[in-house]
Amino acid sequence: MSTVVAITGASAGIGKATALRLARDGASIAICARRLDRLEAVADDIRRAGGQALAVAADVTKPDDMRAFIDATVQAFGRLDVVICNAGFGIYGEIDRVTPEQMQSIMDVNYFGTFHTVRAALPLFRTQGHGHTIIISSVAGKRGIPFMGPYCATKFAQIGMAESLRAELKGTGLHVSIVYPISTNTEFFEVMTQNSGFATRANGPKQSPDSVADAIVRAIRKPVPEVYPYLPAKGLAVLNAIFPGLTDTLTKRWGRKPIRN
Repeated sequence: MSTVVAITGASAGIGKATALRLARDGASIAICARRLDRLEAVADDIRRAGGQALAVAADVTKPDDMRAFIDATVQAFGRLDVVICNAGFGIYGEIDRVTPEQMQSIMDVNYFGTFHTVRAALPLFRTQGHGHTIIISSVAGKRGIPFMGPYCATKFAQIGMAESLRAELKGTGLHVSIVYPISTNTEFFEVMTQNSGFATRANGPKQSPDSVADAIVRAIRKPVPEVYPYLPAKGLAVLNAIFPGLTDTLTKRWGRKPIRN
C-alpha cells in the first residue's frame, strides 16, 4: 500500500524535491501552492517518477483552502498518512526597518499557514488513529540570525507550536517531526531579495533540496522528533543554549550581512 502524502508549497524548492523523492517510492502525493501552472508541471514530473499526483491550487493563509486541500486528498486517495507543512518565504531587514505589513505577511504564510494546515489534517489523523505531521522549519528557528529577524520569528513560532503538539500527542500513534534545514539552494533567496528590496551575503554551508528531501523520507519511514539534514547544524542550537553570548558574536561575524546600493 503506497503512502499518501500532502505537501504545501510544493511548486518549487524543498516541497518539489520531496514530492519527486517520494514519487520514486511509488507514493500518492497531493501538492498545493498558489501557482497552478507550476503545480501541474510538478504533478506531471511526479507521475513520470512513478507516483500518483493531485494538484490543488490553494493559499495556506486561508483556513477554508487548507480544509479543501485535505478533503481533496482524502477523496482522491482514500486517506492521508503524512502532511508536510512546507510553504514559506523570507524577508531581510533590521526590525526597525521592517514594516508592520511585511511582518504580518510573513507571519500569515510561515506560521499561520502551518497552523491552518495542521488544524485541517489533525481531526482526520485522530479519526484514523494514525498520521504524521512534518513541519519544515529552519535552523534559524533554533537561533536568530542577523538581518533575518522576521523570518526567524516565524520559525521560532512554528517550533513552539510543533513541540507543544508533539507532547500532546505522545503515545497516541500520531507523530510530529520538525525539520531544520540550513541555507538551501532554491529560489528562496531570490524571492527574499525581491520582497526585501536588497540582498544579503553569507559564508556559511549550504545544502541541496534533494538532501533535505532524503532526510524527510527517512523520517517518514522511521518517525523522529527532530530532523537535521545537515547534522553539524545541531551544534549551533547546542552552543546557543550553553553560550548565547558567544553565539551572538559568531552569528554576527558569520551570519548574513546586507548588500545595499
